[in-house]
Amino acid sequence: MVAPADALPGRATPVLKNPAPHTVLGTDILAEPTPTQEVIYLASGCFWGAEKLMWNSGADTTAVGDMGGFTPNPTYEEVCTNLTGHAETVRVVFTPTKVSAASLLRAFFESHDPTSLNQQGNDVGTQYRSAIFTTTPEQTALATEMIRLYQEALSAAGRGKIVTEVRSAAQAGPFYPAEDYHQQYLTKVVNGYECHSRTGVACPMPESGPLAEILRKEQ
Repeated sequence: MVAPADALPGRATPVLKNPAPHTVLGTDILAEPTPTQEVIYLASGCFWGAEKLMWNSGADTTAVGDMGGFTPNPTYEEVCTNLTGHAETVRVVFTPTKVSAASLLRAFFESHDPTSLNQQGNDVGTQYRSAIFTTTPEQTALATEMIRLYQEALSAAGRGKIVTEVRSAAQAGPFYPAEDYHQQYLTKVVNGYECHSRTGVACPMPESGPLAEILRKEQ
């Protein structure tokens, strides 16, 4: 990871100046969550395929961008230098009564290899690291518990240690939306690149304890 003092300086203005509506959902991609919605930020390698997974999983709106680093408003080319500290991230706004945070996290874990450090398949670099940036204490507790459960399943299958970073969005810093052509990329580029370096191991859902009770209330 680049040191903050060595990170690129970036810029004061966003690289996404006029966000278009979501090409699949028709929603405002940067809308603030309503009182009945939540937002979570998920990094699982290349954000093109990761975003498609989230809108297909029941999210109300999604956007791709960069988060967790030091460079303000980075360009895609700058992020690719590994000199910004950011991870390619999907901003996911969802309604818990429609799709639970646990369901989204299960899709997140199963769609990439969370045991692979700074790499997903042929994509190598800190921008491709596995990370969850949460916005509520419940999301943090849920992510932590699901990592514990998934680690048990992965260890039983002979896989390595989960390296997924879990931090609050407040600690990770701002989400910087990527350029327009990256938003819903796979609707704009037919058969475009979609990296999913899966483990092939199912991620268990919490079935008991306080987290399971939270899930039951959401449903």
